[in-house]
Amino acid sequence: MAGTVAPGGGTVRLKGSDLTSAARAYRRHVAWLPQKLPTSRQLTAREYVAYLAWLKGGDRSAAWERAGTVLEQVGLADRSGRKTAKLSGGQLRRVGIVCALAHDARVILLDEPTAGLDPHQRTVFRDVLRKATGRIPVLMSTHDIADLADEANTVSLMNRGRILHHGATGSFLEHARPDAAPGRRAESAYSALMGLEGVG
Repeated sequence: MAGTVAPGGGTVRLKGSDLTSAARAYRRHVAWLPQKLPTSRQLTAREYVAYLAWLKGGDRSAAWERAGTVLEQVGLADRSGRKTAKLSGGQLRRVGIVCALAHDARVILLDEPTAGLDPHQRTVFRDVLRKATGRIPVLMSTHDIADLADEANTVSLMNRGRILHHGATGSFLEHARPDAAPGRRAESAYSALMGLEGVG
């Protein structure tokens, strides 16, 4: 879906663009935040964001101006001149979101977005994501069940290529044990769907 690997079969479409027949147009509309954002010791945060916006088809000068604007939106204006290699994990996650906003993506793909973040960094990241993305659809892949309960409108649970659940978060949580603690309902629902209830 990120367009980094050609599909072995089937098709992936977004807003009329097909990953196989119109890959260039497709990639222009998709922003991808990998679990570990690749950095360049030679580029500052603003240079990095502007460079990726330019790679997505943006005008060079416009990409530079846009990079400054979106970095300010996520509270990184004071870090825009810092090398990406010297940013913290939480700051890098915000840079990843900024890269998506800088080229007007139509969908954002997040791969394990809170992995390696401490509780405070997770809270900051979620707040930034919520405010920055607005109406842009976000598709998140995660092993952290707490992410599902806190952020998702829709949950899909897949095991070995088979969809075990797809639907609203509420319908997912309905699989939790009746006696599950409020903060553990997502975990309980996951265990029930995976057939892990009672497994120690």
